[in-house]
Amino acid sequence: MINKFKKIVIKIGSSSIINEKTSKVKIKWLNSICKDIKDLANENKKIAVVSSGAIALGAKIITNRKIITRLEDKQAAAAIGQIELANCWQQELKKNKINSAQLLLTLDDSEIRRRYLNVRKTISSLHKNNIIPIINENDTVATEEIRYGDNDRLAARV
Repeated sequence: MINKFKKIVIKIGSSSIINEKTSKVKIKWLNSICKDIKDLANENKKIAVVSSGAIALGAKIITNRKIITRLEDKQAAAAIGQIELANCWQQELKKNKINSAQLLLTLDDSEIRRRYLNVRKTISSLHKNNIIPIINENDTVATEEIRYGDNDRLAARV
């Protein structure tokens, strides 16, 4: 079924990519996904990945508590964790000879036409250059979205 599509968006939730006990990226699992992405890319599929996990990665540095409740602490955790998340994606994709780019978006980037067109052109340029965009909600500036974990909606819009 997937063979009939030219463009594929892969949405990765925090619980899939982050080990709940260690609060670290599941590297073996991530490498397996990257191998699948390589196979799809070799079939000339245009892949975009929407990956959660930044808040979960940064939370361990912000607090020792399991759950962060204050919005500003979630935003700070996202700022910390996003670097590690993007780096893990980049390293594992590179092992599969795939280049990647990071895009941090908000829902406004899909609702305001000028911004939407800019995002679309960026993704198109990345695809033309065989680069996989790794997309995440820009949680450092998002407010409502961060409260409800809106990467699902973001993935649908991508």
